[in-house]
Amino acid sequence: MKKIVLSTMAVLAIGSASLSAAQFYVDDKGQLFTTPAEGRKAFEMANESKSNVSKITIVDKNSPDFLYGKQTHINMKFVADDSSDMWLKAGVRIQGTFENVETDYNDVSKTDTSINDAYLRRVRFEVAAGFNKWTSFVMDVRNDKANYQQSGENEFNVGDAYVQIKKPFGSSLVNFKLFRAKIDVSRTETIKSARTIAYDRPAVADAAAQFITHNRRGTNAQVFGDLNKKVHYQLAFGDATEETSLLDAKGKKTSEITEQSFFYGGKILLSPFDGWEETSKTETYFGVGKHFSFGAAYWVVPEIKADGAADSVTLNNKLVNLEASAHYKNFMIQGEYFKFDDVVKDWSAATIVTGKSSGWYVLSEYVMPELGYIAPFVRYESWDKFEDSAAGEDYKFTSKMAGVNWYLKGNTIKAGFMYQKDEYGASTGDKDVEKMKITTQFFF
Repeated sequence: MKKIVLSTMAVLAIGSASLSAAQFYVDDKGQLFTTPAEGRKAFEMANESKSNVSKITIVDKNSPDFLYGKQTHINMKFVADDSSDMWLKAGVRIQGTFENVETDYNDVSKTDTSINDAYLRRVRFEVAAGFNKWTSFVMDVRNDKANYQQSGENEFNVGDAYVQIKKPFGSSLVNFKLFRAKIDVSRTETIKSARTIAYDRPAVADAAAQFITHNRRGTNAQVFGDLNKKVHYQLAFGDATEETSLLDAKGKKTSEITEQSFFYGGKILLSPFDGWEETSKTETYFGVGKHFSFGAAYWVVPEIKADGAADSVTLNNKLVNLEASAHYKNFMIQGEYFKFDDVVKDWSAATIVTGKSSGWYVLSEYVMPELGYIAPFVRYESWDKFEDSAAGEDYKFTSKMAGVNWYLKGNTIKAGFMYQKDEYGASTGDKDVEKMKITTQFFF
């Protein structure tokens, strides 16, 4: 009974006394008291609190000062008090969209549509854990595009989920990732959507993300690294694409994949000029610094056996990706080119035909710090979904986008508005689609 009374008094004392002035005592069982006695030792609440708080970090001290302050790092980091090599990171990402989509069919027999839609493009809980100075685990649980069109609530699933072994030989030249980590099929697809200018990426890049492995992060093993930030590389192999992602030139999926091999490939990225090295993957620079880089990737799935509606085929999917990007203070520009080999023309055809596809995009942004970090941007995309089309067929797709972002707290809090017009050829929908979007993001 005495301990209960004293514990109650201690709780009341904590609630009413200043932590800097109060003195507490603890016994060998961890019981907290407000008075000294035999078997109790002083418990410095203020010092303990300061020690723990000093090991929790979130603010990026190198960030510009935005309207709502400096932006944060990716996730909040908690470091173990008795083992500084062990830590935990946790964070959230929420992206909301309000949009109007107008579809104008070139075929007069089809009815044009206008849809107002509001949805959560991203809802994610991100977590990472450090086991020692080399090894960590990174994962996220996500529910993307909840309430998008008629999709309803959707379901939670795992996105990234990989073990990273960093600098096991004491050099940034050799590092490893195992399991569900992104392979670099595209610059914009590799960058977190929280750090992209327009978080709905180009359609041709989205296609590349599915062509080799599912959502560019099928279970894999990879080695990666850099040499003085001048040369970056990645090599990987692992689980190839899934039948729900193996689309034809019209955007339709196969009925079944019956057999397939592992994918393999790699990417190399160069930043050759002193002072212009790329130090992190992002599209948003907020008017700070400069960089220039260019690179190339080659990825292949040697064998995919798949069934269409009336025919079967053995594919050898190959993807070539070229990229270049640069920024100087307020201005940035980047572009990518994609070449697909063994694209299926039509899964429903009596005889399946394969061919090549290619596309590219260019993106540019100008940040205006003097106007509260408002940043107008433009993007243009061109994609021939099936280059070997017959006379009278048209598999071309083009997209034009213009918009403005307002970085209220960098990428931690931002809002945007954009207009986009997509034009589909006669063989891929024969329509024009116009979109107007209001976007928001909350992320740390």
